[in-house]
Amino acid sequence: MYPAGPAWPKLRVLRAMWALLAVLLAPGRLWAKEDIQECIWHVVLIKFEAVGEEGRSDRFFDLEPLETLDSVFSLLVDAPTDQNEKYLGFPYYLKINYSCGGESSEAQVRKGHLTGLKPLVLVTFQSPVNFHRWKIEQLQIQMEGAPFRSKERCNAEEVCAMSWYTPMPIKNGSVVMYVDVSSNGLGPFIQNKRFHVNINGFLQKQQDNTLQFTVGNEIFNLIPRYFINVPSRPLWHTVDQTPVLILGGIPDEKSVLLTDTSFTDFFLVELNIDSCWVGSFYCPQASFTATIYDAIATESTLFIRQNQLVYYFTGTYVTLHESNQGSGSWVRVLANECIKKLCPVHAHSNGSEYVMALTTGKREGYVHFGTITDGRVSFELLPRQRSVCEGLQVMNCSIIWAVFIAGDYNLLLLVQMEDPTTKKYFQVVSYDLGFESSEPQEVLPCSPPVVVGNHLAILYTIPEFIPDARGLEFLMLLGTESHTTFLMVPKGMFYNQYSNLLYIWGNFLLQSYNYENFIYLADFPKEQSIKYLVNSFHGDMAIVTETEEIWYLLEGSYRMYKLFPSRGWEVHINLQVMHQSSVYTPNETMVTLFYEDTKLYQLVYLMKNQQGQLVKRHVPVEQLLMYQQLSNHYFFERQGSHLTLSFTNFCPFSVMRLRDLPNPQVYSRQERYRARPPRVVEPSGFHSENSLAVYQGLVYYLLCLHSEYHKPYADPVHDSTWRWSNKKQDQDYYFYLASNSQSPGNVYIDMASYEKIYDLKADYELPERIFLDKGTSYVFSVFLRVGEQSLEFTPERVLTSEELKSTVDLGVVLADPGCIEAVVRQKFLINRNSVLFRVTLSDKRSCFDQGLSGHHLLETSMLLKVAGAVGHCFQNTHQGPRMTHSLIWTTKNTTTTKDSAFNIMSHQSLGIEWLCLENSPCYDTIPHTIFAPEFFFKVLVSNRGVDKSTYCDYQLIFLLHIHGLPLSAKRAFFILMVSSSVFIGLVTLYIIFCLLLPVMVKAWNSLRWKINNIIMSESYYTYTSPSRNCSGTSETRSTVSSRVGSSDSSKVAEANQRAPEQTWKKKPLVT
Repeated sequence: MYPAGPAWPKLRVLRAMWALLAVLLAPGRLWAKEDIQECIWHVVLIKFEAVGEEGRSDRFFDLEPLETLDSVFSLLVDAPTDQNEKYLGFPYYLKINYSCGGESSEAQVRKGHLTGLKPLVLVTFQSPVNFHRWKIEQLQIQMEGAPFRSKERCNAEEVCAMSWYTPMPIKNGSVVMYVDVSSNGLGPFIQNKRFHVNINGFLQKQQDNTLQFTVGNEIFNLIPRYFINVPSRPLWHTVDQTPVLILGGIPDEKSVLLTDTSFTDFFLVELNIDSCWVGSFYCPQASFTATIYDAIATESTLFIRQNQLVYYFTGTYVTLHESNQGSGSWVRVLANECIKKLCPVHAHSNGSEYVMALTTGKREGYVHFGTITDGRVSFELLPRQRSVCEGLQVMNCSIIWAVFIAGDYNLLLLVQMEDPTTKKYFQVVSYDLGFESSEPQEVLPCSPPVVVGNHLAILYTIPEFIPDARGLEFLMLLGTESHTTFLMVPKGMFYNQYSNLLYIWGNFLLQSYNYENFIYLADFPKEQSIKYLVNSFHGDMAIVTETEEIWYLLEGSYRMYKLFPSRGWEVHINLQVMHQSSVYTPNETMVTLFYEDTKLYQLVYLMKNQQGQLVKRHVPVEQLLMYQQLSNHYFFERQGSHLTLSFTNFCPFSVMRLRDLPNPQVYSRQERYRARPPRVVEPSGFHSENSLAVYQGLVYYLLCLHSEYHKPYADPVHDSTWRWSNKKQDQDYYFYLASNSQSPGNVYIDMASYEKIYDLKADYELPERIFLDKGTSYVFSVFLRVGEQSLEFTPERVLTSEELKSTVDLGVVLADPGCIEAVVRQKFLINRNSVLFRVTLSDKRSCFDQGLSGHHLLETSMLLKVAGAVGHCFQNTHQGPRMTHSLIWTTKNTTTTKDSAFNIMSHQSLGIEWLCLENSPCYDTIPHTIFAPEFFFKVLVSNRGVDKSTYCDYQLIFLLHIHGLPLSAKRAFFILMVSSSVFIGLVTLYIIFCLLLPVMVKAWNSLRWKINNIIMSESYYTYTSPSRNCSGTSETRSTVSSRVGSSDSSKVAEANQRAPEQTWKKKPLVT
C-alpha cells in the first residue's frame, strides 16, 4: 500500500522537526560532519571485445551470438565441460562499479574489492506479448561480478582502475530486461538499484561501424525553445513490454525523444517522414504544423500522429519475430482518413497489442481499431455497420475518447452529443466487438443505461453541471444531488484492467467499478482541468492539470492530494537545495510525468547558468505528503518557561510488517538460476579475457539447457542442469588441480556454481504476481502495532482488546469477488499493543476462461487497506532519510579518545559551532517582532549503529535553546551599505548646508529687497491713478451745477497745498 505503508519508530524523529526537517539529527543517532557517504551503483553495457576499456559504453542492438569461444574452451581439457559441445557467447558484458560522495570511483572500487565487496547481479527477463509463439515463463538468472583490471596504462604494480563484469544474457522472446544490482554484504554500504537494459531495434550499423537510427537522424543540440514553457505531454506505451519509449510534443519540429533505458539517457531524433498535409472539405485542417502530437510505443512498433496523418515503424527484433526484417521507413496508414487523435491501450491481451485512432470529418463517429501482432499492424473500422451517431439516432456526435476492455472484449466510448432540441451533453457508450449490429432502439439523453442494439449500449449520461458535494470528500451520483453552476466538460477516460476502475476526467474526476454507477471525487477543484492521468497499475495514480499542477490519488480511496505546487513541495525543494542537488533549479519546465517500478518520476528541462539540461528525477510522494501533514497539524506545548513544537499523529498504527509469508516460487512461478564466475588461479584474483569468455560460454550454455528442458512449473524432477551431473563425480579431481595451480587455462569451474534454485525465501514483501488456480490459497499475516513509538524510555499504557479493535481495522478490496475470495482473521496481542491480521486469499473455482497453462489468465488485484490510514501513514524503511554534510553545525573538538570517540558537548564546553550556512533553516534569521528569533533543536544521542560491544541501546533526548543567531553575510552587508549610505548622505548634506548658508542669506536678502521695490512701486501707481479720476468727476459735476468759477478756484488752491506733501513722500523711495 502506498502511501499507507510501514511507519517505523525512527520516523518519529522526523515528525518532531516540521520546518526544521534538515536539523542536525539523522534517525537513530547524532551525525557529525564526517558522515557515512551515500554510494550508488553504476552499470554500463559494453561489447564483448571492449572489455577493460575505460569510458566505453555501447547500445543494445546486436543480438547475434558469438562463435569465437571454441578456442578458449578447447584448452579446458581437464574441466567439467563437454569438448564435443559448441559453446557460444553473448555479444555484451555488463560493466559494474560504484561511487560514493565526491571521492573518485577508481579509489572507491579498489577499496571495495580489497574489503571483499562483490556485486550480485539479478537479470529478469520480461515475458513476451505473443504467448502463442513463445512460452510464458518468469525467468531470472543470478550472477556475480568478476573483477577485471583496466587496460589503461598504470604506474602502480597491481591495479589502478578496475571494474566488475558479468555477461549480459539474451533470451528468445524477451526484449525487456531488468538488471538488479546488490552487494554481497561486505565493504561499503550500497543500496540496491535497478537498471533497465532493453534491446533497441531501431538502430543499425553503418559501413564505418557507426550506429544510426532507422527512424530518423539524431539531433545533438537540445535547443531551449524545444522545452521551455512547452506544455507537458503523456508518455504512452504498453506497460512492462516496451523496450523503447517515444515522446513527441517538440513544437514545430518533426522530432521525438527516444530512449531504451527509461530516460536514464535519451536521444532527440528528427523523424524521416514525408510530412504531407492534405486538407479537404471532408477533412478540414485549420493550420499545418510539424509537431508530433501523439506518440505510442509498443513491444516492437512505434506509432505517431502528425496533423491528421498516422505513421508506424516496426523495429528489427530477431528474438521476437525470428526475422531481421523491420520497417525500412515510416509506413503511413489510414491514408484516406482524417485522424484527430490516437488513444493508447496500456495492457496487452490475447497475444497482441492495440491502439485506437479517432476520426473526424466524413468518418465522424467511427473508431479505427488497430491490432499489433509480431510487428504486423492491421486496422478495423468500428462500428462495423453504422457510425455511433447513426446507432444512437442523433444528428451530430463526436467521439472524444475510447477505451478497450480486453476482458469483456468491448469498447467504451466517450461521446459528445449535439441535438437541435436539446443542449450539448455527454454519454458513455459501450460497443461489443463480439456482436454484429441490429435495429436501434429509441433512446432519451437522460434515460438509465439501455441497450441500443446488440453492439451499442448507453451506460451513463454525464450530468450537465458539476455536483455540489457540500464539504464531503466524495459523492455518489444518484441523480438526486444538487449541482453548482460550473459545466462538466469531460476530456477523456482511463481504465485500469487490474482493479476494474474506470475514470472519467475533465474539470472533474469520476470513478466507477461497473461503468454505470459513478462516484464524484470532490477534492479536485472545479476551476482546474485535467490534461492527462498517469497510473502505476500498483494502486497509485498521478494527475496533471492544464496549469501543470500535480495531484495524487491512491486507488480505492477518495482523497486527492496536491503535490505541486504545495507546502510539502517547498519543504522538499529547500531540503534538496541544502543537499546542493543539481536536479532542482528555479527555472525548470516539466516535459512529462511517468511511473517506473511503482515510483513516480519527472522528466524536467532545467536552465542553469544559461545552459539547458534534460534530467529524470524522482518525485517522493510519501515525503511530500508527510511534509504537508507536518505543516498542517501542529501545536505548541509549554514546557517550563518556553514553548515546544508538537505534532498531531493521525496514523492509527505506528508499525506495519508482513509476516508468515510463504516461499514465493510456488505462487509467483518464478524460475531462477545461479551462475557464479569461474575461479581464477592468479593470486590477485583478477580475471582475464579468457576467463570472462569462459563465463560467457557457461551462462549461454545454462540458458540453452533451460530452453530445451523447460517445464511450465518449477519441479525439481525436471532440472535442466542434470546433463552436468555426470561431471560432478570428478569434481574432487578438478578441485585438486585448482589447489595445485594446474587447472587448464588457469580457470577452475565449480559445478555447484551453476544450478537451479528451488528454495527462494520471502523477502518481507508480497510478490508482484500471485498465481491461483484449482482452489489454491495464499496465506500471510499483517502485523500492526498501535500507539506511539517514543524515543524515550517511558512506560506505555497497555490497551484492551476492545480498544485495539476500535483503533485499527483491516479491509480487503477485491477487483473480481466472483472469482477470488479473501478471509481476514484478527488476533489481539495485548502485551504488545498490537493486532495480527491473518489474510487468506483463495480461488473460488468459478472462473474457467483460461485455456492452456498461462494462456488467457484473469488479471485481477487485491488492495489491503487500513481504516483511516490513507493520507496519514507514510511508507518508510528502518534506514530512513539520511542527512549528510550539515550546513547547520559542526564540531569544534576533533580530538578522539582511546575508544575512537570524540566529545561533542559537556556542561563546561558547548563543543558545537553553529554554521547556519546558506540554505539551512537557521540561515538569515530575520526578527519579525521586537524580540530576537529563537530556535529549539530536539537532539537525540544514541549508540545505535556505533557501539558494537553491547546489544543495549542507550539514548538521550534533550532540547537545545539557540538564540542570537546572526544575519546572513549578504543581508548584513546590505544593511551596512544602506546604513553607511544614509549616514554619509546626512553628513554631506550638513557640509553643503554650512558652506552655502552665507551665500543663500545674501541671495535671499537681495531677492527680498527687489520684491519690496516691486511691491511699493505698484502701490505708488495704484495710489496716484484714483486721485486723478476723482478730480475729473468733481469738475464735471461743478459744470453741470453752473458753479464753474468757484470750483476752479478751490481746485487750484487744493492742488497747491498737496504738491509739497507728495514730493516729500517720494524722496525715500528715490534715494
